[in-house]
Parts: sequence; structure tokens; C-alpha cells
Amino acid sequence: MKLGVFSTRSYDREFLTRENVAFDHELVFFETRLSQETCCLAHGLPAVCVFVNDQPDAEVLRILAAGGTRLLALRCAGYNNVDLAAAAECGIRVVRVPAYSPHSVAEHTVGLLLTLNRKIHRAWQRIKEGNFSLEGLMGTELRGATAGIVGLGRIGSATAKILLGFGMQVLASDPQPQPEALAAGVRLVALDELYRESDVISLHCPLNPQTHHMIDARAIDMMKPGVFLINTSRGAVVDTRALIDGLKARKIGAVGLDVYEQEGDLFFEDLSNEIIQDDVFERLLTFPNVVITGHQGFFTAQAMQAIARTTLENVRQFEAGEELVNELRA
Repeated sequence: MKLGVFSTRSYDREFLTRENVAFDHELVFFETRLSQETCCLAHGLPAVCVFVNDQPDAEVLRILAAGGTRLLALRCAGYNNVDLAAAAECGIRVVRVPAYSPHSVAEHTVGLLLTLNRKIHRAWQRIKEGNFSLEGLMGTELRGATAGIVGLGRIGSATAKILLGFGMQVLASDPQPQPEALAAGVRLVALDELYRESDVISLHCPLNPQTHHMIDARAIDMMKPGVFLINTSRGAVVDTRALIDGLKARKIGAVGLDVYEQEGDLFFEDLSNEIIQDDVFERLLTFPNVVITGHQGFFTAQAMQAIARTTLENVRQFEAGEELVNELRA
């Protein structure tokens, strides 16, 4: 099947091309994002593949459908950027990659935590400048501390197991937790209790109307003074302005972000020669106790291979008229 791949980077092309040997789809790569301005590129393509910052809204989906597109294949787990109701109305079926490598994101989450706790980012910068002083670099042992996992799915469970291995007590809040994480020693609690009791809070929930700005001023007010907050889920789960207020008040001790609610204008692009216009993001960068990475938690060779293989298998199932095991419905 002919598949148009939007938001293509060199690594997307590499892994999709390699895995496609077993599928023999006709891949058409576009570096640009899918939007109302670029969806004309997909005219005549029966299937279109998109990523987290593409914009398959109602208008784009109508244009795609008019051009003959019948399948939208997400090469990611999150689907908050897709208008599923509009897709159903247009006769476009939507598939995703529900799980690729939860350990990749979990390990990145813990990497952010360790960097912040032991101030590795600041120490590295000092050493480059010939400053070998330890002043201001003291951390604390994670052993015995309490971590709160918001969202105990595959990624949250993998994170919880690593933190249990550090000797931490792990709490979690999720209406449908993974049973094996509970069996490993994670304790399920109400969200408010998690906020009050946790020294570290790590976010692993999907973005939907219920979780949008879940971490707001009220939530932050309930947290322990000096709490560490890590977000590798979706940016808009956190109210960034409330987060900045919490940092300024020293209520929040450190923040690790791999996602940002306005990341669509920033992430996956080289803007090193540009003046960034996002004043909220620039304010975040001024804090010495904030570490931000550009949505790279998923970015391992194992995850990229799994994403490519599952995406192409989703397309194969559609072409063959088989059940779409990873289909999303409104």
C-alpha cells in the first residue's frame, strides 16, 4: 500500500525503510508536518502516517478523505492531536502504536530524576569551566524516599519497578493499574494522597479533558515542599504558569520535563540560530533546578524499530481487510 509519512526525520526514514523490507509498502516521505497548509501533499494516498505534532484536525481529515485517504496511522501511542469523531464521519480509520518500548521512556524518566537530584547538569557545566567546587551540588539518597506515579500503565509500571529497585516506596494513582506493578509492591492511593505523600512525582497519564492541566496551582499547593516533578507524558498535563509559580515560591524543588504544552512550535527542530519567541519556555530555562529534553524519552533503537514494525503491520492489516488490532474509535 502507498503510505505518506509526514514529519519525517532521518531516523524515521532509516527505521521505516529497514522494516518495510518485510512488508513491501510504497513509502512516500515528507519532512513537513501534516496541517491544513500541507495536507494537499497527501492527495491520492490511501494511507497517511503522522507523529505527535502533526495536526489531523476535522478540516485536515475532510481534505484527506476527499483526496482518497482511508487510513491514518499514528506512529506513537498518544492521540490527543487527532479528531477521532471527525475521522469516523469522514470514513477514515485510525490506528496507533499503543506500546513500543515502555522501558525506554521509563529509563529516561529516571535519568531526569538522577540528573536533578545529584545536579549532574550543573556539575558538568562547572567542570567544563574549570570549577571543581562542590558547593551547591549536594543531593539526597533516593532510598527510603516516596515516589508517586500518576498513571500506572506500561510506562508507569516500568518506572515504578526501577524506583522500587532503588529502595523507594512507590505510590500510584490510576483507575486501571497494571496488576504486576501492584504485585511488585506499588501501593494504589487516591490522587490527593499521592500529592501529599510523595517526594518525587512522575507523570505517565494520557492527555484528555480529565488530565488537561491536572498539575495546576491546587495540585501543587497540596504537594510536599521541595517535591521533584517529572513529566514524560504529555505537556498539557501540567499548567506551565502554575509550575513556574511553584518554582519561584520554592514549593517545587526540581522539575524534569521531556514534554511541554506548546512544544509543537519548538521540539524536533533545530532552532539554534533563531530567537525563540515563547517567553514561558524561556522563563523555564532560567531555573537552575529545571532540566528539559526535547521529547526524546521514546528515542532508543529498540523503540524506533518497534514503532516502525507496528506501524507497517497496522497498514498491512488495513490493506488485507483484517481486524485492526490497534484501531482507535471515537
